[in-house]
Amino acid sequence: MKKRLYRINQGKKLTGVCGGIAKYCGIDPKIIRLIWVICFFTYGSGLVAYILCSIIIPKERE
Repeated sequence: MKKRLYRINQGKKLTGVCGGIAKYCGIDPKIIRLIWVICFFTYGSGLVAYILCSIIIPKERE
């Protein structure tokens, strides 16, 4: 079975993007959330990237 990137359903904060990326990479979701916040405050593109990811990345099947 292939490894696929999905937005998670359980344990999500907003849309499940950070949790899905963390699950795909095998790391703690807090690290991914921290990276998003840093990108948001330093480059200003973090919010746009998050919105795009929540549109593009499909939801996890139950």
